[in-house]
Amino acid sequence: MLTPPSLWRHISRSHSLLRGVSSATRLVPATVTPRFLDIRRSVALFSTANTPSQSEKPYYITTPIFYVNAVPHVGHLHSAVLADTFKRFHELKGQKAIMSVGTDEHGLKIQQAAAQAGMKEIELCDSVSKRFRELFDAADISYTTYIRTTEPRHAVAVKELWERLWAKGYIYKGQHEGWYSVSDEAFYPSGQVQEQINEKTGEKYHIAIETGKKVEWTTEENYKFKLSAFRDKLLEWLDQNPEAILPRRRYAEVQKWLQSGLEDLSVSRPKSRLTWGIPIPGDDSHVMYVWMDALTNYLTVTGYPWGKTEDGNGAVSQGGWPADAQVIGKDILRFHAVYWPAFLMAADMELPKTIIAHAHWTQSKMKMSKSSGNVVDPFTAMQEFGTDTIRFYLMNDGGLSDDADYASELVAERYRKLLGGQLGNLLSRSTSVNLNPSRLVPTQPSFKNIHPDDMALHLKMKTLPEMVDKAMAEYRTTSATSAIFSMLAEANIAFSQCAPWKLIKDPANNERLNDVLWYAMESTRIAGIMLQPIMPTKAAEILDILAIDPDERTWEFVHIGRGWANTGTEQRRLSELSCEPVFPHLRK
Repeated sequence: MLTPPSLWRHISRSHSLLRGVSSATRLVPATVTPRFLDIRRSVALFSTANTPSQSEKPYYITTPIFYVNAVPHVGHLHSAVLADTFKRFHELKGQKAIMSVGTDEHGLKIQQAAAQAGMKEIELCDSVSKRFRELFDAADISYTTYIRTTEPRHAVAVKELWERLWAKGYIYKGQHEGWYSVSDEAFYPSGQVQEQINEKTGEKYHIAIETGKKVEWTTEENYKFKLSAFRDKLLEWLDQNPEAILPRRRYAEVQKWLQSGLEDLSVSRPKSRLTWGIPIPGDDSHVMYVWMDALTNYLTVTGYPWGKTEDGNGAVSQGGWPADAQVIGKDILRFHAVYWPAFLMAADMELPKTIIAHAHWTQSKMKMSKSSGNVVDPFTAMQEFGTDTIRFYLMNDGGLSDDADYASELVAERYRKLLGGQLGNLLSRSTSVNLNPSRLVPTQPSFKNIHPDDMALHLKMKTLPEMVDKAMAEYRTTSATSAIFSMLAEANIAFSQCAPWKLIKDPANNERLNDVLWYAMESTRIAGIMLQPIMPTKAAEILDILAIDPDERTWEFVHIGRGWANTGTEQRRLSELSCEPVFPHLRK
């Protein structure tokens, strides 16, 4: 039997069980925030309606649950940070929000990997799931539930959904044959498969066009879900909900799939082929097909099956179904945008409001893969650049529609030019004791007669909240960061052109110096509040330096002129922390 370190080498030679983010070389220590790891049944029960009561419904966002056949990579982190950013943004605007992350732990690949490693399946799952949890904690992901599909509560939810679909006549037993991919844990119709030839050996084989994974013709007796019955309903759902799938090109992909027709879906595997899964209710000779099992996790998190609380009053939990947003990678779009809504329709349950299918990360324009050896280790990346730097890079450069290329050189460039050069530099210069020996926050200038040199920046600051709010409502973090740093670029230009280091030499310029420093600090204050969902630790440092009280860090304070509300006659004093740079030079 392999020891844990041997297991990691077995799964991926480029990763180590002992690798973490506690190294002293890290620029920014991760802030591990308190979290509820489980949504307890005692407070997670709903009314007996098909969908829980929506009174005081929290914003509910999910990540995909990650398959435990390999250790985490930067793509997993991207999904988690993306969801966490939107969750934190809704909290910034005063809304209660919940977020689920977790691991998918059943299926043939797990069974095979465990056998090859000489381990029990649950031992493999425990080891890899622990690594994912460590990643999310190190990356300051503020999840409220960490779900594992091997948990007893999940088996209860899956069996309830199965029995509901069976009772409604949407599941039947029949012969199933088709092209099966072990890697994808999915059957593909002939129209979605193509023949390939190995150039070296001349061997012919088939792959799934969508994923490029090898498929084999398989015939077996399975339980099947009547997916074909939902083609028209799914098309109608898309027609009536143009924002159901983002970005728009993914929406168009799903429409095309549906228009070409749907075949009934295998939702079980014979136990003779697969033992590591949830048994079919009433038939122990079959286990649940991995996607029906896995997708149901989003319901499990909400306390499904919904029922009355012990006191019988049907009190609403913090579950929050339907999900407001479900963040996934584009490679699992079919499962989330076709299978999942069809299951929910069949069960008479509400569908998620938006599915966000982001693009992938490449390296040197090549797709990351274990076989290519070009997978980016997120732990190493955070060690090198700091947690918030990596979070920012993923949200600033990560593609929603098109793949983005990951490079350490680009991370360093964004750090130097944007975080250090624009935000950090403006903060350091405007709070410098050389320009502001009193350490007092400048008084707000009059907006009735704005100085011509301040006008361009003033207008950018005034329109920025609407731009960022719109970008975030459309789940476009890159547009949000672009708008914020466009404003900061204008602020740096204005600061340099006004040359406060010259103004301070003549007391007659004190009023003008006050205004120049105020606009610079106000720019960093607004940027600091807006960047909290992306860079929670660094943004907090910036706001601390600017002496912004905790209750002045919400969205209502992002508008120009809303900072440093004086309760008395004394001006607020800047923090002494401003003597240290928020974004120090990177170590070489």
